Amino acid sequence: MSGTFVGMPAFPKAAHEAVNNPTLRGNLRHATHTIRAKREKAVAEVSDWAELREAGKRIKDHTLRHLDDYLVQLEESVTAAGGIVHWAADADEANRIVTELVKATGESEVVKVKSMATQEIGLNEALEAAGIHAYETDLAELIVQLGKDRPSHILVPAIHRNRGEIRDIFAKEMSEWGRPAPEGLTDTPAELAEAARLHLREKFLRAKVGVSGANFMVAETGTLVVVESEGNGRMCLTLPETLISVVGIEKIVPTWRDLEVFLQTLPRSSTAERMNPYTSTWTGTTDGDGPKTFHLVLLDNGRTDTLADEVGRQALRCIRCSACLNVCPVYERAGGHAYGSVYPGPIGAILSPQLRGTASEIDASLPYASSLCGACYEVCPVAIDIPEVLVHLRERVVQGGEVTREGNKVVLKPAKGHAAERAAMRAARWAFARPGAVRAGQRLASRTRRLHPRRLPLPGPGKAWSETRDLPPVPAEPFRDWWQRTQGGAK
Repeated sequence: MSGTFVGMPAFPKAAHEAVNNPTLRGNLRHATHTIRAKREKAVAEVSDWAELREAGKRIKDHTLRHLDDYLVQLEESVTAAGGIVHWAADADEANRIVTELVKATGESEVVKVKSMATQEIGLNEALEAAGIHAYETDLAELIVQLGKDRPSHILVPAIHRNRGEIRDIFAKEMSEWGRPAPEGLTDTPAELAEAARLHLREKFLRAKVGVSGANFMVAETGTLVVVESEGNGRMCLTLPETLISVVGIEKIVPTWRDLEVFLQTLPRSSTAERMNPYTSTWTGTTDGDGPKTFHLVLLDNGRTDTLADEVGRQALRCIRCSACLNVCPVYERAGGHAYGSVYPGPIGAILSPQLRGTASEIDASLPYASSLCGACYEVCPVAIDIPEVLVHLRERVVQGGEVTREGNKVVLKPAKGHAAERAAMRAARWAFARPGAVRAGQRLASRTRRLHPRRLPLPGPGKAWSETRDLPPVPAEPFRDWWQRTQGGAK
């Protein structure tokens, strides 16, 4: 996976700055609570939601177990339908493939459908370095691009912005990217949407190359599926002469019928809609209809390593609905930028460290960006047990070992551990091998209990932990002495 956002500190430091921004916290609280409430109503309407959730989980798990077979089937289906399939092992290879494909058309600009995979690999930056302008057409992504900002939410990338901030961005920046914002633009949603529509329309009609991701790929037919709410995706997928789709290999489903499950759970979990407003599907190319040339770039970028981890692989079930973000108390207060990745929130806390590894400060801190309350697991439409994976990744970070591959398995070779931990374990081993020493220690602790501090006086980073945790009180008498006094030592 490509690097973290430039200059990002570890999660605790970034989150500390975010929680002290009252405007940001207000924007996040209003947006997440609104989406959360709407989702609850939408899900409650479905009597078999639990069965759909379980079906989605099983479809994804089956596909991941047989991913190699389905990827080959997908390639054959896409090729038979007139598409061209490319394989990218990492971000650099994917960027190189897309850049060369765009250059081959002779064009210097592309229009984009909202795509997490292209953000993950830093495609816009790679195209810009090659002299190619990439224009985001999703409204929220447009706001982020014009504001020279970073996305902070999977579904609503500009969730951290309010209407006044968006109006200011449009008024100041639109003219540098194309058609300027109308004079006297206000912050009413209708006017902001109309300004974006007018700004983007000329790009849709002019662009010869479109770049997209996909929500799903159907192995049996070679069909790709994009679901969105604005119609910009439909424009990008049908008007350009060349379409390039960059999709993670985990987005595959075996059959067309499998879409029945996800096209019910995804819209209700993400936008709280009964049915997605725009569901676009395409299979290769068709004469006289849509793009003349279609390229599919299948992206690995750490996914096969994640797949080899028996606990962590469930993160690859994710359908990017963002429901976990909207219920997470940590995300609501810290916002998405603190995660240092295009994948924020609970799912980002388990996905980014697996795709990128835990060597960097930010990635090593992400498994701890959670209270383990379990709300994310309860709302996940494919039943990803995020708390389980978080604990698993914390173990990896604490051990500090090297993650290596042995055949089809990821093996963690643990480091020696912390010196203080090793010393404490040696002392415990010595004491527990000597019952007399344990009894003497217990009696000493009881007799000096009035002198014990309420909290551990830990220095440095440990102080934040100890200040919120009281030591358990020591009893006035050890259990062994109480038993001897009251029961006369009877067995």
